[in-house]
Amino acid sequence: QVQLVESGGGLVQAGGSLRLSCAALGRTFSTYGMGWFRQAPGKEREFVARFSRSGSATDYADSVKGRFTISRDNAKNTVYLQMNSLKPEDTAVYYCAADSGLAGRVQRRYDYWGQGTQVTVSS
Repeated sequence: QVQLVESGGGLVQAGGSLRLSCAALGRTFSTYGMGWFRQAPGKEREFVARFSRSGSATDYADSVKGRFTISRDNAKNTVYLQMNSLKPEDTAVYYCAADSGLAGRVQRRYDYWGQGTQVTVSS
């Protein structure tokens, strides 16, 4: 069992930055692929970024590529999402998720989810 706890959300002006954190409690964090997803009001949850299980590969949605960076600190059992040059359309609840297999971008294949953290970008 893995418990995920996100933090770091908040209100920021367009062009600003935020860093989200996702702390994993429970089983060995380093054996999981980790992903970030987001859900804007009235929209379906969508993929944002992920780390492969091996930790050697990252993947980003086109909408955030070049602005967001995913990283992980296995010693701290934490994955981060650094978000720069934020836009109003980045406003959403951001979720982290853990994958024990080969989930890739497929949400239903992720095993564990956090409760989400709100990010609001004002124009």
